[in-house]
Amino acid sequence: MKTRSLFAFMIVLLAAPFVAAEVDRYATIAGDPHLNVVPRTDAEQIRVVDIVAFPTQFTASQRFEGRPAGAATVRVTPDANAFSQPSENLSFDDELNFRVGNGLFRKIWVSSPSSTLASDGLGPLFNARSCQRCHIKDGRGHVPEGPNDTAISMFLRVSVPDVAATLHAIDGYHGTAPDPNYGEQLQDFSLPGIAPEYSLHITYEDIEVQMAGGEVATLRAPTYTAANLGYGPLASGAMLSPRIAPQMIGLGLLEAIPAVDILALADPNDLDNDGISGRPNIVWSLEFDRPMLGRFGLKAGSPSIVEQSASAFAGDIGISNPLHPNGAGECMPAQTDCVNAPHGDGDARGFEIDQEILDLVTFYSRNLGVPARRNMDDPDVLRGKDLFYNAGCVACHQPSFVTNRLAGQPAQSFQLIWPYTDMLLHDMGDGLADNRPEAVANGREWRTPPLWGIGLTEQVSGHTQFLHDGRARSLLEAVLWHGGEAQATRDRVVEMSPDDRAALLKFLESL
Repeated sequence: MKTRSLFAFMIVLLAAPFVAAEVDRYATIAGDPHLNVVPRTDAEQIRVVDIVAFPTQFTASQRFEGRPAGAATVRVTPDANAFSQPSENLSFDDELNFRVGNGLFRKIWVSSPSSTLASDGLGPLFNARSCQRCHIKDGRGHVPEGPNDTAISMFLRVSVPDVAATLHAIDGYHGTAPDPNYGEQLQDFSLPGIAPEYSLHITYEDIEVQMAGGEVATLRAPTYTAANLGYGPLASGAMLSPRIAPQMIGLGLLEAIPAVDILALADPNDLDNDGISGRPNIVWSLEFDRPMLGRFGLKAGSPSIVEQSASAFAGDIGISNPLHPNGAGECMPAQTDCVNAPHGDGDARGFEIDQEILDLVTFYSRNLGVPARRNMDDPDVLRGKDLFYNAGCVACHQPSFVTNRLAGQPAQSFQLIWPYTDMLLHDMGDGLADNRPEAVANGREWRTPPLWGIGLTEQVSGHTQFLHDGRARSLLEAVLWHGGEAQATRDRVVEMSPDDRAALLKFLESL
């Protein structure tokens, strides 16, 4: 079991040539200048090391564990709105900004030209007409079920290899380029008179997994097809990757984790011989025009919430903004009807959304509260927590961090949080591979997803579909899909007694 403290993390950092070189090369990343960091004092750093140390006993819950977002933690509501609450520690004025941002997040966009200039600019190609249509109740998207269900919260990314592409000499960067006919994202909706790009078809093959105690689980292995292509064939060598909308809670706190603490968890050469080789994704920031640590997206392909939001506006809804100024959204030059269609640029906004609207949506996304833990002192939950640690799950699902002290962002400032993620890339094996690289991430790697709130998925989203494409229909299935670096941990779960597996799942459901 990996039990490193932050001091030990720094020892690993200094010992690992790759990581040390990354910190040296990207010194500006470690400073998190976009978050206005106030440096920790030595006394604060000692407190941090103590508070995030792994427990040595599991007979009672840890101090502060019941508030996974620190002072930002919200109460658990009994309905589908559990993920839609503002962080508990917002000021009155900030809560007003949150409510305005929520309205913009829910806004239904319409096509241009329109008399409602503040709401036009949709498409011409799009996956949804609002942010909320994908992130329903700020929770997870769902896999289309049956011929009458749409793929509105799921799509396929697409790219082609580009060996000539480089990113400012970043080591390990995988050169890719948009598909010349379809761009980087396939859109299955379009405005009248313009052909949509495709229809998403999914078929499944059942795979049985025998577990100790005579239990059998059935996994469903998906095959994805981009059917009914509207603009000719995909390019030779095109790589497709399914993506389902993730939950939205706690994003501002994940953004506020010190980059040095994330980089210190990386061990790309597995120097501690535990079989886990987490790596940071290093991506290009459009906002700051330099390399930065990737934090958001299923492969950590975006460095900040504002860039993730701007990209989603452009790719998912076709809305131009200061970081993605094309009024035609993601239309490619070959899609002439799309390129020449009316759009909402050129009025008083400048873009279809201006910086103020982008900032308000970012503020909303940054401040969605994380619900409090449930049943954390239940004996079965505590036993499941012990199993979670000792099976090795914490090698990737790092339980806790302390966020940066931030000037001007008190809601995220110096909070003890429990997201259960290391924010790093891990090889998850052939079974979960999409074989499509993204920046430094290769086709077998995914960012460790945070686990906070995972036990409320069914309450919020009405389903229990997990992983990057929703193939897992339960938490157990999600665990059983783990391979690559996580294969040994997955095998330990398979070998557990049925009672132990049930306790492990009960712990996850308490998060």
